[in-house]
Formats: sequence, structure tokens, C-alpha cells
Amino acid sequence: MPSPWLQNYDPLHHLALSSMVAAIPVVVLLGAIGLFRVRVHIAALLALVSALFIAGLVYRMPLRLGIAASVYGAGFGMFPIGWIILNVIFFYELTVQKGLLAALRENLARVAPDPRVQLILIAFSFGAFIEGVAGFGTPVAITGAILLQLGFKPLHASGLALIANTAPVAFGSLGIPITTLAQVSGLDALKLSAMVGRQLPLFSLMIPFWVVGAFCGWRRMWQVWPAALVAGVSFAIPQFFVSNYRGPTLVDSIAGGCSILSVLTLLRFWQPPAQESEVPLIPQIAPPSPSVASAPPTRISPLKAWRPWIILTAFILLWGMPDFKKRLDRVFAPNFKMPLLHNHVQRVPPVAPKTDAPAKPTIAPT
Repeated sequence: MPSPWLQNYDPLHHLALSSMVAAIPVVVLLGAIGLFRVRVHIAALLALVSALFIAGLVYRMPLRLGIAASVYGAGFGMFPIGWIILNVIFFYELTVQKGLLAALRENLARVAPDPRVQLILIAFSFGAFIEGVAGFGTPVAITGAILLQLGFKPLHASGLALIANTAPVAFGSLGIPITTLAQVSGLDALKLSAMVGRQLPLFSLMIPFWVVGAFCGWRRMWQVWPAALVAGVSFAIPQFFVSNYRGPTLVDSIAGGCSILSVLTLLRFWQPPAQESEVPLIPQIAPPSPSVASAPPTRISPLKAWRPWIILTAFILLWGMPDFKKRLDRVFAPNFKMPLLHNHVQRVPPVAPKTDAPAKPTIAPT
């Protein structure tokens, strides 16, 4: 077996320069998509080629290890990330075809007729819940489609959904950003989750105010401050406690669900003041987009409209139980060593500790 390759984090002996060189594949990817309008899959291939080139030329990584790492990364992208997205798309299309999404939209419009409260409830609270279930842009797509059907302009719907998604995106779908960082770095996932969970709650509290202020201005935002405050507090508090004491997997699902229930409860006892008639928030109701057209309208009860999401929540909470998750992982998440990569990479600390003993390289997990 060939000797392990030493992974040097600072091959150019200048941390800033080494960091800029390491960022080139990301610049290639984003530049190809944003500046040159290259198709996403082609831009991804260009970024992969540039990453392999830099890994070999600058970091002296053998080509066989680079190819093996690429295959491993593609597999990780398919399972679990691609698998989650595929099933959420299926779930979304099923609710659309059955008319359940349209019924859910109408129910939310009746409960929260004010567009500012709709933004808080749908883009922030409901979007955070979907982020915990699916992530990877799915909450922006789903909440943006609902906002379009409620009459928001396309640019407003997409931009405001993106702003609202700021609070939950760090934990993503089932905590994958945190668990992936734990696997790559070798750090404890609960400690990483706690670190993130102590930074985000303050921002989570501010984002409902921010998204409404970006939509209609700060004066009109203060007219709905109770809804923004309840949504932010009921999301931030569970986000803190779940991330610190339970782990990253269920943070967004639990916090988003708590925020939805809290805002709906508030709306039973409080409604915002009427809008000024001379300057409506939404000038005209936009027709539903063909891409989100649903089945012909029928009498669907609110409980039936929410039922798929309730069932999905129940299964996610069940999956989040450690014993149940371990049993499922034994069957559906086999653990195997990656050929040509396992024990072939050794991490070299960027700065050697000030001791008499030399720094000991660590084996990178694969």
C-alpha cells in the first residue's frame, strides 16, 4: 500500500494566499453561474476540474486520491442530500395535485388576511419548518410559490423568502450542515450544534421584523410587531434549547413548528390594524403560476390540508429518537470503507503546537 498523503492546509506558507487559492473552485462555480450564465451542471463540472487541478498542482494530492474523493463526494451528495430533495419534491407535487397545497394557502389567507402577517407566518415560520425537513432551497421554492398565489410579485416573493430563510438555514435539513462539519472536522456534533445555537437566536428574533420592514417599510412593520415578536421568540427559544441539549437534527423542525403554532394562537386573539386604503400593500392579486397550478378547487377542510405536514412532522420526530434512528441506520445507512481513500489521507496541523514532541498527523475519516 502506498504511503498516506499528508494534507497540508497551508501549502504556500502564507495563510491568506493559501486560502485564496483554495477558494478558486467556489469562485469558478459561482462566477460561471452568475456572470457567464453557464448551466448549473456544467458549472459544477468546471469547478470540479479546477478543484482537482489545484489539489494536484498546489496541494500535491495524487490524482487517484482526488478521483476517489470526488466519487465519495458525489455519493454523499446523492445520499442523503439528493434523496431528501427527491422525496420532498414528490411530497410537494403530491400536495399540489391533490389540491391540498391550494387548500392550505386558502386556510392561511383566511387566518392571516394581512400580507405582512402572511409573510411572517409563511415565509418565516412555515419556511423554517420546511428547512428542517428538506433544506437545500426547497423552503424558498415552496413558500415563494405560496406567496405568489397570495398575490405577491415574483421578485418580492423570492427575495423575501430568501431573507426569511436566514434564521434556519445554518442547521438545514435534519442538521446536515452541522453533522457534515462534524464528520469532516472530527469535532463533536453536539458541541458544534451548541456553538451555532448560541449565536443564531438573536438573529432569529430580528428576522421577522426585518422581512416585513423590507417588504413595506418600518412604519408599517411596527403595526404588526406582536406577530413578528411572537414568531421570533417562539422560534429562537426552541432553537437555543434543542441545539444545545438535543443536537442539530430536529432544531428547525421543532422551532419552526413552535413558531407556526404560536403565531396561529396569537391570531385567534389579535389582528393587525387595517391597512391604509390609499396605498395598498399588494396592488393586485397575481394569477397562480402554471408551475404551481393545482387540481380544481374542492371543499377541503383545514385539518385535511395540514394532515400531510402533520404526518411528516410525526415521522421526523420519531426518526429523531436516538434508539429508533440507530435501528434504522443499521438497515438503511450501511457503513463501509471508501476504496482508495480510507486511511490514505493524513491531516497535518497548520500550526505545530509549542512542545518538544512533533505534531502527530491524524487520519482523516472517510
